[in-house]
Amino acid sequence: MATLTRGAFAKPGTSLQFKTGDWRLQRPVYLHRNAPCHVACPAGEDPQAYLARLAEGNSQAAWETLVAANPLPAITGRVCHHPCESSCNRGDYDEPLAIHGIERTLGDEAILHGWNYPVRPLSSDALRVAVVGAGPAGLSAAYHLTRLGYRVSLFEAESEAGGLLASAIPAYRLPRSVLGDEIARLLSVGMTFMPRTRLGRDFTLDDLRADHRAIFIGVGNQRGRQWSVDGVVPRDSRPGLDILKEWLSIGSLPAYKSVAIVGGGNTAVDLARVLKFSGIPEVHIISYRAVPGPGVAAEDVMRATAREVRQAIEEGVIIHEHRGVRRLIIRGERVAGVEMVHTKKLTRSAGRRETVEFEGTETILHVEQVIPAVGQEVDPAGLEMLLAGHPFLHPDSWGRLEGFEGIFAGGDVREGAATVSDAIGDGRRAALAIDSYLRNSALPASQRPVVRLNDLNVNYFEPQPRTKIELLPVGERNAEREIEQALPLSHAGIESHRCFSCGECMSCDNCWTLCPDNAVLKTLEETAAGDHYVFDYDYCKGCALCAHECPSGYILMEPEP
Repeated sequence: MATLTRGAFAKPGTSLQFKTGDWRLQRPVYLHRNAPCHVACPAGEDPQAYLARLAEGNSQAAWETLVAANPLPAITGRVCHHPCESSCNRGDYDEPLAIHGIERTLGDEAILHGWNYPVRPLSSDALRVAVVGAGPAGLSAAYHLTRLGYRVSLFEAESEAGGLLASAIPAYRLPRSVLGDEIARLLSVGMTFMPRTRLGRDFTLDDLRADHRAIFIGVGNQRGRQWSVDGVVPRDSRPGLDILKEWLSIGSLPAYKSVAIVGGGNTAVDLARVLKFSGIPEVHIISYRAVPGPGVAAEDVMRATAREVRQAIEEGVIIHEHRGVRRLIIRGERVAGVEMVHTKKLTRSAGRRETVEFEGTETILHVEQVIPAVGQEVDPAGLEMLLAGHPFLHPDSWGRLEGFEGIFAGGDVREGAATVSDAIGDGRRAALAIDSYLRNSALPASQRPVVRLNDLNVNYFEPQPRTKIELLPVGERNAEREIEQALPLSHAGIESHRCFSCGECMSCDNCWTLCPDNAVLKTLEETAAGDHYVFDYDYCKGCALCAHECPSGYILMEPEP
């Protein structure tokens, strides 16, 4: 039985005999609520939880809390667009926390010190599950399935794991050594990795079904979409993704004096920066979306990570926003330029948004080559039965494919996935769904309510500037040197103390010390909820002082039942 302590005491025969709790019309309750950073994270991370461990000075426990959701923090801390930060309540108070910098620091610390992933040894009778594709979605699914006690066979068509992490993200964003170390550590947790084994060539889905109880499809979409302007394709035209892959593989890049890249995603921006670093004087991006910035609607902003767009502009890449290509200008067999036209997404009938061109806004851009970077699609080999002629799969939010029992999918193979963190989250949720399917158990419950800034008492927090993450000066940048610098562990610890602990008890003792009726009891051991406080409703009058003075929004008032 827990030992209880009161903020004060009374002798027998005095006020404790008069149970005044029946005066109240409302009662306080302790309720864990979701921090907005947790809800916004596509990978399913709970930054508040690992920031709390880091603030306590336990960086390894912080990393273990982090990798309970995302097994690749050294990678995502570098390449994620971190929507957690734009959702951070602290951003409406002074500046959002540098969550992605802390995530990267914890990932790097784990590599440096060789911290072991929190995975138990598999039992001899563990059920077998197949994962096809060792990109972010497949790696995440394989990891979480292994944690859940399944024997995972991880199939990969290429010679190394990583998917587009390995084949398309330049070293200035993701150093090869970090990528290799992170993935090698992950592959060692107990899964069986089989490289150079391609679906549709070396095995079929029926082959997998014969030996495995469930299948996860995470093959990605590494085939560039066809592109033309009224049927005209530039001579020697190649998708931007293919050019990036070739450069990462053998270091070869086309040599032009000027080039225009059509598209607004990470592939377009990465390729533009690599070409600029290679010495091409004029590099343009033509995007029908807008450059990220204040006041730009989310549905109108370029898909590339905002900080990468800003850095590209710093490095001299010219971005033509809200533009489309009206026609190609060809002289002989060579590109001489493109005719651009202003465009905008407008809402039409039935709520559909369409890209509209504005007559009379045409301008000529003189360039030597046009490179499309307009997205990728799935290679259908081996997936014909599942795709049924469509360019993508359409699983539900848990990765389940209607009509195909025991087969799950996620990552870029599904329509709508856009980021590495999306893929990692898909793999995690699919692993939970596979576990539910094989155990015939219910899926996890729905989300808890979200804490907003007006639910907090910010009078208990001091304004404090965000810890600055240094960038290489523009003149020192190149395609091989990491541009965003690491956040030292000591600085990460300082930054973690800026967290509001939204929706979680921070053991401040306010409720215990400020209750006028001594109706809050403090326990020496943790309660079932994970804190050290309980309400004694025999004496609580429902004044709501505890809820008002709770800094983190952990106490709510509800009507008396």
